[in-house]
Amino acid sequence: QVQLMESGGGSVHAGGSLRLDCAATGETYRRNFMVWFRQTPGKEREPVAGIYTTTEDTQYASSVLGRFAISQDWAEKTVSLQMNNLQPEDTATYYCAAGHLSDRALWSRESIYPYWGQGTQVTVSS
Repeated sequence: QVQLMESGGGSVHAGGSLRLDCAATGETYRRNFMVWFRQTPGKEREPVAGIYTTTEDTQYASSVLGRFAISQDWAEKTVSLQMNNLQPEDTATYYCAAGHLSDRALWSRESIYPYWGQGTQVTVSS
């Protein structure tokens, strides 16, 4: 099993920044890809960004490209999401997930990831 714990959510004004962290514990060899999804009430969960833990290759949703950056601290087994120039439409609950990704074209599929955190709220006011 892999346990994931998110931290770093909060409230900011438009244009502000936040950093989310996801700490992984347990059988971390079971995952080679970690990803952030987000969800707002009444909408489907959508992918935000992901990173291969072995190569540090990254993937981003077009809506956050150039504003968000995903990175990892291998020693600390932590993946971070730096979010800059936040906008009200970024308001959501952000979830960290982990799994084994063999085809990077499938990175946005929720079903790939068996391990999920509890989520952390990000609120951006205009």
